[in-house]
Amino acid sequence: MRSPEDRFIEILKAAGVDFVLGLPCDRIKALLQRISTHGMYIPLAREEEGVGIAAGAALSKRNPAMIIQSSGLGNMLNALLSLTMFYNLPLPIFISHRGVYKEPIEAQKPMGRALKGLLRAAGIPYTLINREDDIRRIEAPLRRVFSEGRVHAFLLSPAVWEGCIPLEAAERERVFQCREFNQKRARMKARLTRYQAIEIVKDYLRDNLVISNLGIPSKELYQILHQPSNFYMLGSMGMATPIGLGVSLNTTRKVYVIDGDGSLMMNPGILGTTAFFNPSNLTILAIDNAAYGSTGNQPTHTERVTDLAVVAGGFGIRNIYRVSTKRAIVAAMEDDVRGTKFIHVITRPGNANVPNIPLSAREIRDGFTGTIVDK
Repeated sequence: MRSPEDRFIEILKAAGVDFVLGLPCDRIKALLQRISTHGMYIPLAREEEGVGIAAGAALSKRNPAMIIQSSGLGNMLNALLSLTMFYNLPLPIFISHRGVYKEPIEAQKPMGRALKGLLRAAGIPYTLINREDDIRRIEAPLRRVFSEGRVHAFLLSPAVWEGCIPLEAAERERVFQCREFNQKRARMKARLTRYQAIEIVKDYLRDNLVISNLGIPSKELYQILHQPSNFYMLGSMGMATPIGLGVSLNTTRKVYVIDGDGSLMMNPGILGTTAFFNPSNLTILAIDNAAYGSTGNQPTHTERVTDLAVVAGGFGIRNIYRVSTKRAIVAAMEDDVRGTKFIHVITRPGNANVPNIPLSAREIRDGFTGTIVDK
C-alpha cells in the first residue's frame, strides 16, 4: 500500500512539478524527507525569498511549488500579491495547516484560525486536504495552476500524515569553518551615481538576462539599455536577488541582478541561499548608495554601520568585490571565477531624471520569457 507521502509526490510529478521550495514543519517532516530523497527539495532561509526564487524559475519556463506551514504565509503575502499574482506566474503553495487539528502550541492557533480568511482576502483560492483520501483532490487544481498561470493554496491537515514515520536521520558531526574578518574600516569615496554605474556595466548586460530592482533603478536601466531580456520589477522590494537566483538555477545563460542596499537589507537571508547553491552564472551588482532612492533618498544603515560586502561574506559568498570607480567595476565584471560574484558598488545618493517604464507587467514578463533558452 502506497504511503500518503508517495501518493503526494506522484501527483506532483504527474503535474510536471520540477522542484519544491520550503521550510520545515514538524507535522510534515516525513513528507519533506521523501521529497528530498527524490531530489526535488530546495531549502529556504525565509518563505518570502521562496516566492522570488519560484518567480525566477517560472520565468525560466519551469514548474516550481512551495511547501510551508501556516505562519509562513504571513511572511510572503506581499510578494505573492505584488510579484507572483501581479505578473500572472504559476505557484502552488502547500500549507501545513497548523493551529487547528490537535495543535499543542498555542502560538500556532491565531494564524491557523485566520488562514482561510487571509487567503480569501488575498484572492487566493484554496483546497482543503483534511484526510488521506483527500490527497487525490490536489490533481485537478494543481494542473490548472500551470496551465492558467495562477496561485493556488492546498491546506494540508496534520491528520493526513498521522501514522507516517520519518526516516531515521543519521547523526551528523559538525566542524564549523570559522572565517576571520578584518574589522578595520577602510574609507572608500563614492564617486559615481547609480545611473553612472549602470552605464559602465551596460555592455556586460547586453544580450544577457537582467533582473532589476524596483522603482528608479529599473527606470534608469530602461533608459540606458532596454532589451527584452531585462526583467523590470514594478513592486516586491527585496525580491530582485531571489528572482535572479531562481533564473540562474534554471538556465546556463549569464544572469545579472541589479540590486540595492535597502532591498538587500530587507531580505538578507537570500545571500545564504545563494551561497548554498553558488551558481557560477549569477552576478549580483549590489549598488549601495546608502539611501532609499525611490522614496526620497532617506538614509539606509549602510550610510553609517552596515557593510554589505561583509554581510555577503558572512553568509558564505566567496567572490566579493568592493568597488567605487569605473576601472574597479570593469575589473570585477571581467574577473572569470567559479561561483556567484557579489560586486558591492559604492555610489552616491541621487536619481537620474528618467520617465516611467511604458510597459505593462504582462509585456515585461512575456518579453523576458521569450528570450529564455531551456536548460
